[in-house]
Amino acid sequence: QVQLVESGGGLVQAGGSLRLSCAASGRTFSNYAMGWFRQAPGKEREFVAAIMWGGGTTYYADSVKGRFTISRDNAKNTVYLQMNSLKPEDTAKYYCAASRLWASRRSDDYTSWGQGTQVTVSS
Repeated sequence: QVQLVESGGGLVQAGGSLRLSCAASGRTFSNYAMGWFRQAPGKEREFVAAIMWGGGTTYYADSVKGRFTISRDNAKNTVYLQMNSLKPEDTAKYYCAASRLWASRRSDDYTSWGQGTQVTVSS
């Protein structure tokens, strides 16, 4: 399995931006589709965005479409989540995950998970 470490979270005002990074190690990163999920206190983990192995195909949750952008740099073994126009409802712990299957919206399709990075958006 691949090991994942997220970074880039923090506290930001509504309307602001953050870029999350997820560094992978242990296996061939380009063999994995990557996803971002988030979980707010008292809520279930939800899909945010996903990207296929080569980076040419991406998927987004409706709640973030047009505001968030997922990308990857296979040479750096890193996947990114650029978050713009942040809203208080985006406050959550954000997790990156790796899948050998596809860029799925289902968390069960991902076999490796990072520890998460906290994003807090103040109003």
